[in-house]
Amino acid sequence: MKFVFTNDPGTIGKPHLPERKYLPEGAEAVIADFLPEGDNEEFYRKLADADAVLNSYVYLGKKEIDAMQKCKCISFQSTGYNEVDLDYAAQKGIPVTSILDYCTQETAENAIAMMLCLQRSTLGYNKLIQEDHVWNVKAILHQQRVEGQVMGIVGLGRIGRHVARIAGKGLGMKILAYDPYVSPETAQQAGAELVELDRLLAESDVVSIHMSLTDSNHNMFNRELFQKMKKRPYLINEGRGQMVSEKDLAWALDEGLVRGAGLDMLESEFPDAEYLAQSPLVGRSNVILNPHSGFQSDTSLELIYKISMENAIKCIEGRYEDCWVIRNGVGIGGRYIR
Repeated sequence: MKFVFTNDPGTIGKPHLPERKYLPEGAEAVIADFLPEGDNEEFYRKLADADAVLNSYVYLGKKEIDAMQKCKCISFQSTGYNEVDLDYAAQKGIPVTSILDYCTQETAENAIAMMLCLQRSTLGYNKLIQEDHVWNVKAILHQQRVEGQVMGIVGLGRIGRHVARIAGKGLGMKILAYDPYVSPETAQQAGAELVELDRLLAESDVVSIHMSLTDSNHNMFNRELFQKMKKRPYLINEGRGQMVSEKDLAWALDEGLVRGAGLDMLESEFPDAEYLAQSPLVGRSNVILNPHSGFQSDTSLELIYKISMENAIKCIEGRYEDCWVIRNGVGIGGRYIR
């Protein structure tokens, strides 16, 4: 039984040692690095006899899937699964699985942490003291009390609902939510009022994004949407970076339409030093940037290793109904669970 772990340009050389303790006895683990340049002949050779491919951010299109001559599962080491041609994998009879829920708490907590740091000017004060050696409470003014503010949550899935509970019950914020796939009853259970997007943008003091990336929401947060934000909100993005136009957000910050931003991702999945040097969001005192680290904790990392391997093994054994989630319907009667 052969398990192939793919490495994207940001993780080349990663040995995947923690996952190996979950391998079945006698199974082989192989590392396949996808190089940013070159023909990647070695990468495709390693896919050829894989029983399962464990993937994160290497895009698996038709060429990659065609190289998988024995594959019984593509198992994502993430909740996201957009780095694959789902329909083509289904045509080839390869189930695509992902981790349904492993970092809900961490990601929600990170969104709240960024919001509070912006609201309380935490980073600004810290810089004044640590770098400038200035102790002056009046150096930064006009902070607002968080209790009583309106948080607008765009995408009320597991993470969005957890943010709603923390912000609502914990911080005393009023919660509005926009999600065309969620019922009013589900929103109410999370302490949120389901509203249209335009109302959310107009009434929110904080806009927190928790959608999955799709073709329809790429660069969704652009000049048009920023102009609908009437209360100069803080913008938090714990979803994928491509949902927010960096150029347009910089414009909105300059125009005062957005007060500040906390982003766990940029538009580029793997921004290098040159990209960061040219980003219009880098170097701003009212912008917090994380290297897609909102998910991370010792607990969540261990669940990544465990659940992704469990999904792969269950598919190899034909126990599809026992998987945490199958995203393209293979093995479960064509039902798509997305």
